[in-house]
Amino acid sequence: MRIVLISPNYYPEDTAIGLYNTELVEFLTKKGHHISVITGFPYYPQWKIRDDYKSKPFLFKETINGIKVLRSKQYVPNNPTFSKRLFHLISFTFGNFINLFRLSKQDVVIAIIPFTTSALLGWFLKIRYKSKLWVHIQDFEFDAAIDSGLLSSNAQTFFKILLWIEKKVLSMADVVSTISHGMMAKLEQKTKTRTYYLTNWIDVSLFDKIKNNQHPYLKSDKFKILYSGNIGAKQDWNFFFNFINELKRVKEIEVIVVGEGAEKEKVINRLKQFSFVKHYNLVSFEELPLLLSSADLHILFQKTDVIDTVMPSKLLGMMASGKPSIVTGNMKSEVATIFKESQGGYYFDGSSMGEITNCVNKLMEDNELSKALGLRAKKYVHKKFSQEEVLNKFQKELLKI
Repeated sequence: MRIVLISPNYYPEDTAIGLYNTELVEFLTKKGHHISVITGFPYYPQWKIRDDYKSKPFLFKETINGIKVLRSKQYVPNNPTFSKRLFHLISFTFGNFINLFRLSKQDVVIAIIPFTTSALLGWFLKIRYKSKLWVHIQDFEFDAAIDSGLLSSNAQTFFKILLWIEKKVLSMADVVSTISHGMMAKLEQKTKTRTYYLTNWIDVSLFDKIKNNQHPYLKSDKFKILYSGNIGAKQDWNFFFNFINELKRVKEIEVIVVGEGAEKEKVINRLKQFSFVKHYNLVSFEELPLLLSSADLHILFQKTDVIDTVMPSKLLGMMASGKPSIVTGNMKSEVATIFKESQGGYYFDGSSMGEITNCVNKLMEDNELSKALGLRAKKYVHKKFSQEEVLNKFQKELLKI
């Protein structure tokens, strides 16, 4: 089939949505399909266009691993407030409207949300070529904005308009998919279009290839607690700082934060008062399995009012590393269900500081417990989220439409 994927995120971005888009496109290419990509200039998670792309023309065409990639240079705010994100979205949409006319007939259009307007661009191609339109939701961007506090209280009317637009856009698709069961339930409230459960995935083989050595960021003999991922508004940074404040009295412990994002500078400034906490910028995708496997414990502190608008992509890597995790969030969320089923770590609401510090102490003292939890997490990911299984099922569904 001739397939085009539309999304603001693609290679060389190698985290979150950019990584999933790249792996999806390259998988379909290996299966014999002819794939093109309409995207923006790489900017995430640093929220600035990469230096090696800054001098490129506004409309830029390149070929990556045999795949035609059409880019439009979008506005990227260094302080992404809600209003600035809207300009970011609009600039991506209008620039890539031109790129639509640089494509020949397509059989299927895959539009990734965010942005909702990616689906709008896909709809234009559907009308022009009678293509099938598959919309895949990685993040309910408007719901996530209000849940994370990005939308001010006096913008509620505007928010209702955005949700109305979202509903109309979803109704234009032939199939709409999303990444968790909770998000599927939310999706079915938003549209009557046929839905499909397309979870995120992980290449579990990358973790099986690791030899017994440590990443340079985690070489100490201390008990190493790692957060690796986006430093943004969806994480509960106040809870994180309360947590590390509680750890000040614990000996032989080290906390490592590896990440970039909209809240990076604020977080780094607050970290300076803690001598046992270190920050590093994100590592390459190739280094990530070693980094995650070098930790003794992973942490992820989510805001508890965000229930099913997001499914953190970093979670699968944490579990595939074979190390235990402590995660906070809403007890009704998909992640809570995963931890209950896998028994591969601990999941709490956002008010359980005493229980969390007790867990850290228990894991520091009991190496066999840590190994058992990590092994359960790894087995669960192998069974439920392996890349080959998830994407083979997706391709079969794609062929049906």
